[in-house]
Amino acid sequence: MGEFDLIDRFFKRPVSRNPLGIGDDCALLAPAPGMQLAVSSDMLVEGRHFLSTVDPFKLGHKALAVNLSDLAACGAKPLAFTLALSMQLAEEAWLEPFSRGLLALADEHLCELVGGDTTRGPLNICIAVFGEVPQGQALLRSGAKAGDEIYVSGTLGEARLALEAFRGTLTLAAEAFEAARARMEQPTPRVALGQALRGVATAAIDVSDGLLGDLAHILRRSGVGARIDTAVASGLMTPACSGAIDTERRLEYVLAGGDDYELVFTAPASAREAVQAASRQANTPVTRIGGIETETGLRLVDAQGLSINRRYGSFDHFA
Repeated sequence: MGEFDLIDRFFKRPVSRNPLGIGDDCALLAPAPGMQLAVSSDMLVEGRHFLSTVDPFKLGHKALAVNLSDLAACGAKPLAFTLALSMQLAEEAWLEPFSRGLLALADEHLCELVGGDTTRGPLNICIAVFGEVPQGQALLRSGAKAGDEIYVSGTLGEARLALEAFRGTLTLAAEAFEAARARMEQPTPRVALGQALRGVATAAIDVSDGLLGDLAHILRRSGVGARIDTAVASGLMTPACSGAIDTERRLEYVLAGGDDYELVFTAPASAREAVQAASRQANTPVTRIGGIETETGLRLVDAQGLSINRRYGSFDHFA
């Protein structure tokens, strides 16, 4: 199967946002009047971001999901994406489920595939995603203020739990393993929540490398510090998974596990009802886990408000 046969068979579809369709050197996109383009890109490399044994359907889903999660963190509505795909062989048995998983999530979010590239090489998936957000309403990392409260969406830590099971460092019962594996391989991008938080949240980021590490980006850009209630945070893992490990390991996975693709965001205390309204609108639970402080740095406290001195390291590709 040749390169262009591959594209025509698995990835060519009607588009409305790119008037040229697929086939020219560039796609042409124009945001609606009063909107700004939000653009992000993520790369998934076999052996680094996913296992060689992963279901191609789930890999297609995740490849787009991690990019949509960046749009969610900005409060942007998805428009389109490009796909650059490197692989050793053009095998229908792999391409058919991969494209099906990718395009099913794209259809769910009305996000069109408008171009890309294919080449022979190690399995590597690079997606650039485009969204739109009203002028001046994008959620940024730089808006957190002392007195704001810190929230996180959904649950955390299950993807790290699945990773450790795959590594063989722990053994999970079937129910816990399947629940954790689903969170690792098919994350849910919180696109609806991001849009619902426009005008409510003061800062936001998606949790890809670990809650504390990603929150630290907000703190640096905003020039503030934070306090995290570990008693609340430790309850963020689903019951099916939390009972499989001890309390200390559960807290580590929640705070520094990574690969969660939830949103961590800040909002004024006066906006509590607005935050809950956004949560209901997006049908996504959110949990208040701490607060923003004037003094820089990140402080972990226990149920009695006493500081915890243990350090938790989030993921860094080059650390």
